[in-house]
Amino acid sequence: MAGSVAKDMTVGSPKKIILSFGVPLLLGMLFQQFYSMVDTIFVGRFLGVKELAGVGSTGAINFMIIGFCMGICNGFAIPIAQCFGAKDYKNLRKYTANCIWLTVIFAVIMTVAVSLLCGDILRLMDTPSDIYQYAYDYIFIIFLGIPVTFLYNILSGIIRALGDSKLPLVFLIISSVLNIILDFVTILVFNMGVDGPAWATVISQGVSGILCLIYMIKKFDILRIKGDEWRWEAHHIIMLCRMGIPMGLQYSITAIGSVILQTAVNSLGSNAVAAVTAANKVSMFFCCPFDAMGSTMATYAGQNIGAGKPDRVTKGMISCSVMGLIYAVIGCVVLVILGEQLASIFIDKSNDEILHNAWLMLVWNSSFYFPLALVNIIRFTIQGLGYSELAILAGVCEMIARTVVGFVFVPAFGFIAVCTASPLAWIMADIFLVIAYVYVIKRIKRKMGIVQTD
Repeated sequence: MAGSVAKDMTVGSPKKIILSFGVPLLLGMLFQQFYSMVDTIFVGRFLGVKELAGVGSTGAINFMIIGFCMGICNGFAIPIAQCFGAKDYKNLRKYTANCIWLTVIFAVIMTVAVSLLCGDILRLMDTPSDIYQYAYDYIFIIFLGIPVTFLYNILSGIIRALGDSKLPLVFLIISSVLNIILDFVTILVFNMGVDGPAWATVISQGVSGILCLIYMIKKFDILRIKGDEWRWEAHHIIMLCRMGIPMGLQYSITAIGSVILQTAVNSLGSNAVAAVTAANKVSMFFCCPFDAMGSTMATYAGQNIGAGKPDRVTKGMISCSVMGLIYAVIGCVVLVILGEQLASIFIDKSNDEILHNAWLMLVWNSSFYFPLALVNIIRFTIQGLGYSELAILAGVCEMIARTVVGFVFVPAFGFIAVCTASPLAWIMADIFLVIAYVYVIKRIKRKMGIVQTD
């Protein structure tokens, strides 16, 4: 028996299953973004614009490294979801054991490497000298916390692979409250500067990871790994790497374009960096539903393809895309009307130019939210089907778009060009992903011997 907390996503209405799984996941992501926003609010309001720009200038490199960690963990969870859908519980436990070994190795190597290199990376990004030290102090501590990033993401990924998205939400609420308390204490009581929010983030994520571990041990009998199931096995390691590394690289390759774009933004000065920082914080909060849709579809597709139901995957993807379109329209309207007021949460209202540029970026991005929804939905569906390597090519499309804007258009047209980078990246990725999905689903059906009716 899989245990009462696990959820089989291979039966029932796809729309209802996606909603019931995705809503708790969305709330969890909102809480994650909420305490990230609180970090930024405390820095911008109580420390100053320079400190805000310093922390904000690390966003792209943070996404490149931490995104790689998250991508690997999401990829490691796919074979577990597929085994759960196929009711192959012994291999499920073997994959879980081997992904634990791999996670430890990746965590150690990455922590050492990026902590040593973060200063050189910031200099290569042409980080303005007046904000460099703030940027370094913040990101170095975040990188020291890579092991807890792995801890939380691999454990929550395994829990979601078994169909449970509700308890990780509870743990994130707890860690969010803790993060806010630590922000207040470290900045206003201990005067720790930008170090305070960084330590608050690491500590709170570590707490949520430990809570996930305790929950898994107590509630999932299916994960009670015994004897030879702990053994390092080449087949399972290869499959996990085949799923995890491409997903990690997808984030990192996408982020390379963001790093190049951030370098171009840095050349426009600290006010431009502050505007992009504020706009990105607001936009990330509004984009949480798209992230939740993507993560939901990865688990949904993994379980259903494990159960041999490719048509059910397509039905679920269409239902999720309709939800994405509805939300994209709502999100755009809200940000066009209230974008500048929302950006003023992070920046004092006296900084008119910064607030206007932040609003301008929000309007451009939100106008293309539906292409962003499709990027997440189709990409993660393809990954759930077991074709993670194609995600790398989608990431390459995004990287090329942002690189061209950063190298060519920002020097020529200034801040307005920065606003067009993400929309262009999303459209290029969608063109590739739609073609890739049609190819993948047809190939899967051929392998299963399903006759095409079209």
